[in-house]
Amino acid sequence: MPEPDRLVAGLRCREVLADLSLYLDGELPSERVKQIEEHVRGCDWCERFGGEFSEVIKHFRRELGEAEPLDENVADRLRRRLRAERSNP
Repeated sequence: MPEPDRLVAGLRCREVLADLSLYLDGELPSERVKQIEEHVRGCDWCERFGGEFSEVIKHFRRELGEAEPLDENVADRLRRRLRAERSNP
């Protein structure tokens, strides 16, 4: 079954999925967090997928332990690179 791409609360499912890891890591601005949470409340597919994804991440964190924090300069370069990759499909 193909992924749905519903428009709920001003966001499409693909936009929510693109930000899901950042959301779980607490790295999104509060306004984006609110948008995602509103979308998920109105989209059963994203609610189900997001819940499953979240459980997988929690499992890995329990089993592997928390990652050591990255140097802030390295983290900034990585974020910029990932954003650039996402905007150039």
